[in-house]
Amino acid sequence: MLEPRRLAARAAASRMARTLGEAVGETVGYRVRLDTRVSARTRVEVVTEGVFSRMILDDPGLEGVAGVLFDEFHERSLDADLGLAFAFDCQRVLRGDLRLLLMSATLDGARIAALLDDAPVIVSEGRQHPVRTRYLGRDSRAPIETQVTRAVRLALEQECGGILVFLPGQGEIRGVTRRLAEDLTDPRVDVTPLYGAMESSDQDRAIAPAAAGRRKVVLATSIAQTSLTLDGVSVVIDSGLSRVPRWDAATGITRLATVRASRAAVDQRRGRAGRTGPGTCWRLWDEAETRALPAFDRPEILETDLSRLLLDLTRWGASDGTGLAFLDLPPAGALAEARRSLVDMGALDSAGRLTPHGRTLCHLPLPPRLANMVMVGAETGQARRAALIGALLSEPGLGGRDVDISHRLDLLLRDRSPRGRAAIALADRWARLAGVAADHGRVAADDGQLLAKAYPERIARARGAPGEFQLAGGRGVFVEAADALAREEWLAVAELGGGAARDRILLAARIAVTTIRATLGDRLRREERLVETPSGALRSQQIIRLGELVVEEGPLTDAPAALIEEAMLGEVRRRGLSILPWGAESDDLRARLAFLRGGDREWPDVSDGALLATMDDWLPDVLRGRRSLRDVPVAALHDALLGRMSWDCQRRLDRQAPPRWIAPTGSSFAIDYAAEGGPRLAVRVQEVFGLNTHPTVGNGTPLALALLSPAQREIQVTKDLPRFWAGSWSDVRKEMRGRYPKHPWPEDPSIAAPTRRSKPRV
Repeated sequence: MLEPRRLAARAAASRMARTLGEAVGETVGYRVRLDTRVSARTRVEVVTEGVFSRMILDDPGLEGVAGVLFDEFHERSLDADLGLAFAFDCQRVLRGDLRLLLMSATLDGARIAALLDDAPVIVSEGRQHPVRTRYLGRDSRAPIETQVTRAVRLALEQECGGILVFLPGQGEIRGVTRRLAEDLTDPRVDVTPLYGAMESSDQDRAIAPAAAGRRKVVLATSIAQTSLTLDGVSVVIDSGLSRVPRWDAATGITRLATVRASRAAVDQRRGRAGRTGPGTCWRLWDEAETRALPAFDRPEILETDLSRLLLDLTRWGASDGTGLAFLDLPPAGALAEARRSLVDMGALDSAGRLTPHGRTLCHLPLPPRLANMVMVGAETGQARRAALIGALLSEPGLGGRDVDISHRLDLLLRDRSPRGRAAIALADRWARLAGVAADHGRVAADDGQLLAKAYPERIARARGAPGEFQLAGGRGVFVEAADALAREEWLAVAELGGGAARDRILLAARIAVTTIRATLGDRLRREERLVETPSGALRSQQIIRLGELVVEEGPLTDAPAALIEEAMLGEVRRRGLSILPWGAESDDLRARLAFLRGGDREWPDVSDGALLATMDDWLPDVLRGRRSLRDVPVAALHDALLGRMSWDCQRRLDRQAPPRWIAPTGSSFAIDYAAEGGPRLAVRVQEVFGLNTHPTVGNGTPLALALLSPAQREIQVTKDLPRFWAGSWSDVRKEMRGRYPKHPWPEDPSIAAPTRRSKPRV
């Protein structure tokens, strides 16, 4: 019989054993991680879904097993889906006599029946006492802990019996416990937490009936949502929230997200109030919101890292899951990412087959990354340390809450509780499975090195204020500024808590940069580039990166010419063409070519975008033999631009886009081809007297003449000089002759002689 949680497995076994008048471990026993009670007499075993997955992989024929009962299947854990797929395959191929039964109070029976070859559906109403539902509404401005505390106080005043409160996680449970300790004055009320990361003895006390004359308030996570009957509980207070794992394929990080519970989940919670008598369910939301809740919880197979699933499927002989009875198929993208990860760690070969290393990982009941860490630890004499880290990461609550994993491991090794001793014994067993005897400290521990092998993308480097870090993938993370790890330069992060823009570091180890280089050498990439010194000089520099993090940087000495050339090309790609010493002549040539290309595509495109896109065609010749960008001659860039033109274009360039214009006086004026509105030049108006044809460039484009006063101030801009002479010149003449009487201002400048001089003295 499979249960989704250890507490439920132990409770179900205990209930059945009591019904038979026996102790657990006789006819009825259980098998969960860290705790097993079975004997030669045991005929019914209650196991967790994860334990069953390992059992059927080790014994695909399930010898000696008559039937498998999947309880609370609606929760749709990854292990439940995988266990059903394997068990149904076993029934079809090996064991036609094997009986399978799926049970749940909120099961999608028709869909499951269709999956299992139209299996019959049996409906039992069971015994359920009436439950009255009250809606208290939700205050978006108040923390959920405040709202729950208020509801508990009201329920204690208005209701009888014990109270079961559903909260999303341990943090909220601690917050409500603290508030109730301050608010409650009745000494007969016991407030008891209930969550997964507790000693089994503490969990048993939490679900035990209240002592005579006392009332119990149980603050629980979804651990109490199904499979449990809490005697004496007649009131349920439901926050309507759940905390579920969400895997981010882009970062490789699984975060715990707080979400609205599904309708199936809140119905299950409500039912806890009517197990032993009439009850009341208080919901901290409005009644209309219930209809908007999702019908069922989202299956874990659609939300989690699938590397363990893929490893198990490959061992079973169905690496892509084809032919197996999955209610929801594993997403192709997540499977592809899992395959890449397993190939990287050497568990699968390039064809997707199990390697000898992968077969060893299969026998370690850990996520593949952690199993691989234990195997790598065995190679360096740190198998036991790696296994202890695996225990910490797979068993929440061990070793306290310190962020520094070394401190947590020290506390775990001193833990004499049953759970602590069982975890240490389990870690020793994993170390032996890795092929070595458990190491008891003969090799100096390097927790950072071990975590780096498990989670290379979670190496973090300090940035900004104390406690601020950046992961190799680029995401910002943080640890409280007062934490001992906040001032470390480098961390190997083991566990992160979810956040909108950044994550909180929950567990990490110090790591030296030399360890990063030695451990993750195959993931480091080297770049050569030019950097600008404070004096403005450019120097060749080598940068070693792990993802987005700079692990090491320093100057390149005696770098080969080809390396310098490539570094300079890379610098231009990063910073753009403006870092090249173009010079005025090249800028002018580019403007002239841009003008000509606007009317004739035969002319080359020398815009920034075009030059950057084709830089590998022209820039290497310019850089060859140079040691820095400052060494590039201005003339070399100008010649490179000319080289992009055909011979015919070079021959026509000065004729169609001359760099200068010669005035009637013989003076030469530079033409600004980059000016707004087209080519333009500035000239004193007296130097164009007598000019009756407006100057043009290109294929007849008129030059914009900015006509200047003797003081070099602009008095008119025109693209039609004859019209200016015949039109507004008279108004300009009236104003200018009074202001500059020493200069000629003829009535008809079209017939006047051009001059550079003022009037001759009389």
